[in-house]
Amino acid sequence: MEYNEETNEQNPMDEEETQGFKQWFQDNLRIIISVAIVVIIAGGIYSYSKRSETSIVADQEEQSDVVGKIAGTADEDSGEPAVVEEGVKAETPKQEEAKKEEVKTQDRTSSIATSQETEKSFVETAVRGDGTTKLARRALANYLEKNPDSSLTAEHKIYIEDYLRKRVANKGKVNIGTSVEFEKSLIQDAISKSKNLNEKQLQNLHKYAVRVPSLS
Repeated sequence: MEYNEETNEQNPMDEEETQGFKQWFQDNLRIIISVAIVVIIAGGIYSYSKRSETSIVADQEEQSDVVGKIAGTADEDSGEPAVVEEGVKAETPKQEEAKKEEVKTQDRTSSIATSQETEKSFVETAVRGDGTTKLARRALANYLEKNPDSSLTAEHKIYIEDYLRKRVANKGKVNIGTSVEFEKSLIQDAISKSKNLNEKQLQNLHKYAVRVPSLS
């Protein structure tokens, strides 16, 4: 058997390629290591995010199971379907309609001023924003509509409504719907006294009168 020496001889081209690869690897070793580190870190982040998502889903499922068990327990104890109530119970259509009508009635009551004249007095019913002074002002206006007096100035009227406010029978708090009675004799007395005011007193009342343009 002949020995072929060519089989044991290394190809010069292969040797050059091997040396070139080694040299390239050495030259680029830092880059290769950096890329490998980046790949490893990216893989770690991806793996961690997947584990976090899995953990969140597991926690949500566990919470759902707990809520379900609590609801089931309430159902078993009461013998009725477990229902979570939020706020007040739902109203029936009739109840809702009745409440709407009540609100409309209150709005009408709170926005429409009512006056009633009797033989001896004017009865004024309060609306929203009314006090005893405003009711006295309304009673005086109703009285002067029936008994005009051109000599009365805004200052006189300020004095009259204050006089009526202090001497009216109703001394309690005025609410919406409260009725206050102003006797005609009391209004006449207030008008007479206002005409006895001197100039200085009228000047003092002027600063209050300018705040109520409707009196002019």
